[in-house]
Amino acid sequence: MEAGMIRRLVSADEVRFFSGSSNKPLAAGIAAELGVPLAETHVKRFSNDNLYIQLGASVRYRRVYIVQALSDPVNDHLMELLMMLDIARDAAASEIHAIIPYYSFGRSDKKDAPRISITARLVADLLKTAGATHVMSMMFHSPQVHGFFRIPTDPLSSRPVFGKYLENRDLSGTIIISPDMGQAKSAARFAKSLNLPVAAGNKERVSDTEVRISGLVGNQVKGHKRALVYDDEIATGGSILELSRLLIEEGVEEILVMCTHGVFTRGGLERLADVPQITEIVTTDTVYLPEEKRHPKLTILPVASIFAESIRHNFNRESIGDLFVFGE
Repeated sequence: MEAGMIRRLVSADEVRFFSGSSNKPLAAGIAAELGVPLAETHVKRFSNDNLYIQLGASVRYRRVYIVQALSDPVNDHLMELLMMLDIARDAAASEIHAIIPYYSFGRSDKKDAPRISITARLVADLLKTAGATHVMSMMFHSPQVHGFFRIPTDPLSSRPVFGKYLENRDLSGTIIISPDMGQAKSAARFAKSLNLPVAAGNKERVSDTEVRISGLVGNQVKGHKRALVYDDEIATGGSILELSRLLIEEGVEEILVMCTHGVFTRGGLERLADVPQITEIVTTDTVYLPEEKRHPKLTILPVASIFAESIRHNFNRESIGDLFVFGE
């Protein structure tokens, strides 16, 4: 939908848009798509390192939207978000929408060792306690994360953005590859939309930075000269590097890497770019990456229109089923 049409359907006087510190360009992009101003947020620290936050516009009896990705420094950004939600609730906002483009705690979605926290659930509870009445995010790490929220929650899909980016490309001879079985269903939906075969890596995570992929499950990779590796998130790039090694051994000559959340920590982007067969790395702007940290092989696709469209549907009490991450 054109931005101008969105502007006519959202009342600028009835809503207040704010951004935390994590991704101001994306917040500004969403507000611009909706034709509403992005209000000031004043953030500073006291001498004892405590955060001080003040919302720069009245929120009384208005619908409040707070945009904050839970990216590095994750704990600071989480605390900012909780404080902003609490401020809006205490200032009599009628609705409080937490727009969290990247929910990093989603990776902690199960108890796979003794005496650990399922932090994805804990943070979901904290958001509700702080005052959120609704959460909107993009591509949770796994479907069960959605079930941790006790308030209405909309996990959006990045597939339309990737599909549009690829619509004029010649994808003949390409196979879609998911790095692990956990993302296989999402990769299969993406492959179906592109009418391409799909396979998945049989991955075992050894540590936060080390993985083993013992083989591939699904369609045969041999005979495909091009692979499109599709994942929800890339941090250190360990999974993609290991998978690329297997694909190259299988005769793949060109690898296109796509992920929703380009976190790229500990030199992950550079290590991927150093692989000659990886010709392009495509991500979205759910995680802000400064210009100086980008690479010529990196393409960043904007998702402000997806969030704006979803907010417009929500504002007008319309279904957002077409934008839902687990929809066909």
